[in-house]
Amino acid sequence: MTAIWLRLELRRRRRSLVVLALLVALATTTVLAAVAGARRGATSMDRLLAETLPGDAVVLPNQPGFDWDRVRALPTVEAVATFALSGFYIEGIPGGSVTDWLPAIADDQSWYSIEKPLVLQGRLPGVDRADELAASPRFLQRWGLEVGDTVTVLMPGPQQSDDPMQNPATVRPAGPRFPAVITGVVRSPWFSDQVGGEGFVLGSYGMFAKYRANIMGSEESVNVNALVRLHDGTDGIPAFKRELARATGRNDIDVWDMDRELEHVDQVLGFEALSLLAFALAALAAAMILIGQSIARYCAAAVAELRVLRAAGLTPRQAVTTAATAPVIAAAAGAGLGLAGAFAASNWMPIGMAALGEPHPGPDADWPVLASGWLVVVALAVLAAVGSAWIALRGSRPAARPSAVASAATRAGLPVPVVVGARFALERGHGAVPVRPALLGAVVGVLGVLAALTFSAGVSDAGRNPARYGQTHQVNAYLGFGGRGVDADRVLPRIAGDRDVVGVNDGRSAVAQSGRTAVGMYSYAPVGRSIRTVLTEGRMPAADHEVLLAVSTARLLGAEVGGTVPLTGQDGRARVFTVTGIGFVPIGSHNDYDEGAYVTARAWEGLFDTFKFHMAQVALRPGADPEAVTARFRAEAARLGLPIAFEAVRPPKELAEAREMEVLPVLLAGFLTSLAVGAVGHALATAVRRRRRELAVMRALGLTRRQARRIVVVQATLIALTGLIFGVPLGLALGRTLWRTVADNAPLFYQPPVAFWALLLVGPAAIATANLLAAWPGRTAARLRVGDVLRTE
Repeated sequence: MTAIWLRLELRRRRRSLVVLALLVALATTTVLAAVAGARRGATSMDRLLAETLPGDAVVLPNQPGFDWDRVRALPTVEAVATFALSGFYIEGIPGGSVTDWLPAIADDQSWYSIEKPLVLQGRLPGVDRADELAASPRFLQRWGLEVGDTVTVLMPGPQQSDDPMQNPATVRPAGPRFPAVITGVVRSPWFSDQVGGEGFVLGSYGMFAKYRANIMGSEESVNVNALVRLHDGTDGIPAFKRELARATGRNDIDVWDMDRELEHVDQVLGFEALSLLAFALAALAAAMILIGQSIARYCAAAVAELRVLRAAGLTPRQAVTTAATAPVIAAAAGAGLGLAGAFAASNWMPIGMAALGEPHPGPDADWPVLASGWLVVVALAVLAAVGSAWIALRGSRPAARPSAVASAATRAGLPVPVVVGARFALERGHGAVPVRPALLGAVVGVLGVLAALTFSAGVSDAGRNPARYGQTHQVNAYLGFGGRGVDADRVLPRIAGDRDVVGVNDGRSAVAQSGRTAVGMYSYAPVGRSIRTVLTEGRMPAADHEVLLAVSTARLLGAEVGGTVPLTGQDGRARVFTVTGIGFVPIGSHNDYDEGAYVTARAWEGLFDTFKFHMAQVALRPGADPEAVTARFRAEAARLGLPIAFEAVRPPKELAEAREMEVLPVLLAGFLTSLAVGAVGHALATAVRRRRRELAVMRALGLTRRQARRIVVVQATLIALTGLIFGVPLGLALGRTLWRTVADNAPLFYQPPVAFWALLLVGPAAIATANLLAAWPGRTAARLRVGDVLRTE
């Protein structure tokens, strides 16, 4: 019986079954691609670390002539790879080699015993070749190059490298120029593209050896730092730091724990993965409602036709099985097609930062996700088909209680279309008219769309406003490096008096220790008016025993406003500071915006004898062009003969990371809009079809065609208004709550997001969409053949 019925269905309703299969395929592709992409992205960095012999620590003495052989000889050290804080340039590419400038490899250990990169294409440059380069994927993409192409390398002159105050963006290289071949594309945790960056190129140790004078300077004055791999991994860092202090006699050498450096990456990867999973859940919810209703309608129609066979002995179980077979087969076929679609979509996964660390980019078959996904889709289709067929076989349920709104409209004597439309919208009536799913779909649709767009407004604000990351200045003035530099008292008052300047801070920096935690310390010394500092709580330090901690540093030290923290400076003596505030600090070579601390100028001088970096943060008036102001400052410094480098502040990399994720909330809003449109459209069409007897009776009693159309319009409008009444406040609250959670974990300064245009347009858009959906069902209601309907009934 089932086989016979299936052949009939394939002949009569093959188009409906094909459409159903395609809908299932689309939903399966979307959900499984997002879930597999989330799994792939969340593990991308771990998989990259497992294949690349990564460094466990970055050691930054920032001292010319530092003896790295003593470090190599320490018992805890397995491998050392040094890099010089200098480099080369590529002809035709502005700003040096690239925007994502990487220092020059300074020994033959890089790429072999430590930080061994994955070669995505081609091969590594020869260790003894000076005319071969490795590139990042984004570099080739950005500049339209390929493996095997030749570029022209420009080397700085030795005297240029001796000058630490030189701005690479304004230098005309005075050294040799020569062609070099791009031999391969590489990726590792250290040698990796950055979000929003333009990529990089690197020469091997052979280039460093041949052009050492150009890279290190004629006096070997360029600082050399290093990646270090330890026998005990990052767990061995405390012992390594003690050995390093004994071997060098210095307590202020900054040592980065790579596990902690990667914590931010892990946070971003987790956020991206959760965003994709949320996207998948929204798509799944939309598919379950929309496709589930399609399956239910199909099975209900089949059961209605099979009822006539009950008298011939067709059992209820046979009727349910027969009605459910065709849609289940179509769903299974669609799910299989969806697996192929998800595999094809994996070529564009993962997204955002995860894509920059994926060790094996390209198509990837995540069989645990794909196989289990196919089984889940088929199981859901079986449940939907069998359940809806069984409900249809049992017959219609009794009418529900009258709606209070419809009853009030009746008592108020409102026109017939309003009263009947209210009953159609809010009362189930006789039969399985999907009133509650339609109302729920409208509420969830408005709620989800507004929540997604409110969240998107927060992402957009964070992706365009550096102040959310504490960066309220627009120009950096580099006054000194490694204890050498110009007299700030000659320069900073002039800068503070500029017509476009609204604040200046004289910010010397060095690294203190608090237990095993390195803390980048900035002096807080306003010149004229102070720059605005973004605080999450408390105030700036005013006394010499007070400190403001950056938010992540405070969290790492377990410090709160009013508490105390010990800080050990250059002399090795610990001093106790009172925490007066928690907030954000300038981004520097030894810290990110959420890491470090501010102390007063006198407190800073009590901790350090000299600075690692001396730079002033300069805040400009709104509307001032940082590039133009920077150019004016450079010209003035050149006129006065002062070796000062001015640079317009680059936005924090977190802005680019936020912009990478802007599209997902918008796509979520689109999927939830589809859910709401499908639920409301299905309700309107089903109400007209299943209530055609009521409409026919009213038409026989004098209801006009225009009034019949208005009934459906009122029904659609009330469903939309229900969605707006409940969905708008809940959506706004949910969007802000989600963004507050992200802001606290990022971290960034929380500003309540407002999706202004979404709030302004959601009402008119919802009502207009509902009325558009009512057009076809209204036309159907107006054109009912009254006699045929009543005779059939």
